[in-house]
Amino acid sequence: MKIFYGVQGTGNGHITRARVMAKALYAAGMDVTFQFSGRPRDKYFDMDIFNDYQTCKGLTFSIDKGQVKFCKTALEAKPITFIKEINALDLSGYDLIISDFEPVTAWAAKQQKKLVLGIGHQYAFKHKIPRQSNDPLAEQVLKHFAPADKSIGLHWHHFGQPILPPIIETAELAPKSIKHKIVVYLPFEDPRQVIDLLAPFKNFTFHIYSPEPVASEFEHIFCYPLSRTGFQQNLTDCEGIISNSGFELASEALQLGKKILAKPIHGQMEQLANAAALTHTGYGHVMNDLDASIIEHWLHDAHAVHVTYPNTAQIVVEWIKNGMPDMDKYFIEAVWNTVDVQHVRNHQHVQSHSQ
Repeated sequence: MKIFYGVQGTGNGHITRARVMAKALYAAGMDVTFQFSGRPRDKYFDMDIFNDYQTCKGLTFSIDKGQVKFCKTALEAKPITFIKEINALDLSGYDLIISDFEPVTAWAAKQQKKLVLGIGHQYAFKHKIPRQSNDPLAEQVLKHFAPADKSIGLHWHHFGQPILPPIIETAELAPKSIKHKIVVYLPFEDPRQVIDLLAPFKNFTFHIYSPEPVASEFEHIFCYPLSRTGFQQNLTDCEGIISNSGFELASEALQLGKKILAKPIHGQMEQLANAAALTHTGYGHVMNDLDASIIEHWLHDAHAVHVTYPNTAQIVVEWIKNGMPDMDKYFIEAVWNTVDVQHVRNHQHVQSHSQ
C-alpha cells in the first residue's frame, strides 16, 4: 500500500506521534511519503526515520510568551501561498491519504476527491471530551483546519467516547527516577523568565529544553537546545515534567509514570481542554500562569500516575490493513481494557485499576 502522510509540524508532538506510526507502517511493508508543514525545513531535527520527507509552509498559529496572537496569525497566514501548495500537491499515485492535522494534505485530498484518514488528538474533539469552556471560533477552526472523511481521535482516557489511547512508544518497564530531577519544556515562554522562576528551588535540578536556549548561571539549572535523543534520556529518569499542556509529551510522561505540571497556552483551545482533562482525570496538575507557589507545592507532592497504554500504532496499522472497518463499541472497549492505571507515591504503587 502506498500512503501519503501529512503531519502538522508546528509543535513536536505531532512529529513524535508520526515517528511511532512510521515504524509501525514500515514494519507492515507500507510505502510512505511524509510531508510536514508549519516551520522552516531547517528547524526540524532528528528526522532520519522519515527518509526523503517533504515540507511546505502550510498554516500555523503565532504564539508569543505563552499566548496565541490571533492578529499576527492572520497577518502571517499567506492564504495565496496556502492555496498554491494545495494545488501543487499531486496525490494521484497514492492508495491512502493520512493527515495528522496537516491542512495542505487534507485539503489537497479533498480537492482531488481522495479519502482522508485523520489520525491525531485534535480529531478527538469531534466527541464529548473535557473542555475548559465553549469557544465557537476555535471549534470551527478545529473542524475545518484539516478535515478528514474518517478519523481516529486519541486521548489519555476514553471518556465514554469512540476514541483510542495515545500513539506513543510503549515502555516494557517503568524506569527508575532520579529524585528531584525535573524536565522543563515550555517552548513558547521566555526562557530567561523560566530560569528566574525556578532559581529559588535549589534542592531540585531542572533540565530546560528551548528552541533558543540561554545560558544558566545556576548550578541546579541546565539549559539545552531541542534534541529528541537528549530529551528522551532526561525524560526517562526524571521525577516529573513542567510543560505546556500539549498532548504527546503528557502522554509520554504518563506512560513513564512521571508527575505532570502543565501550563496551557492562553487562547489555544486544545491546550486549555488538555488542562481540563488532566484535572478531570487526576493525571496531572495545572497552572494557568507561571506561578512560583503552585510550582513549589507540586515539587513537594510525590504523587504521580503511571498509565500503561497498548501499542496503539500497531492496532491502527492492522485496522488499516483490514480495510478500515467502522470501529464498533466492542473494538473500542477491547482496546481500552488493556490500559492499566497505577497511582504512585514515592515510587510505590498504591492503587491499580483498568480504565
